[in-house]
Amino acid sequence: MMKLNKGGGMIQYLEIMINPVAKPRQTQRDKWAKRPCVMRYRAFADQLRASGLTLPECGYHLIFVLPMPPSWTDKKRVKMNGKPHQQVPDKDNLEKAVLDALFENDCRVWDGRVSKFWGVRGKLIVKEIEKPELRDQNAGDSENEGCV
Repeated sequence: MMKLNKGGGMIQYLEIMINPVAKPRQTQRDKWAKRPCVMRYRAFADQLRASGLTLPECGYHLIFVLPMPPSWTDKKRVKMNGKPHQQVPDKDNLEKAVLDALFENDCRVWDGRVSKFWGVRGKLIVKEIEKPELRDQNAGDSENEGCV
């Protein structure tokens, strides 16, 4: 089973060859209607769970590499490979798809970073990052307990 957890101060890295899919807005009808976007999301979620990936509640960086459209010219592909992906799907919907696939209740996840880039093939890269700390001058402030 692949885990991404804190380990001896080392930054961990994991790559999963998978075409990222954003979480679609679902309705009651999707239980039986089988819209293509929902079926793509369910297949993506099944693949993620089958990979054995687990995420910590904080300190992760999800990097989504979205495949370039086949209609693009070779010149445009060379130019855009590795560049930021600045169109739909939104990064928050991509993260939601991953969290909903891996967590029964993702409300416990309180920190994570998300980036998205163009690439030749779709993949998900997961990196461990430093856990953020809230540096408050009012030590002992009960509002901030549990966040550090």
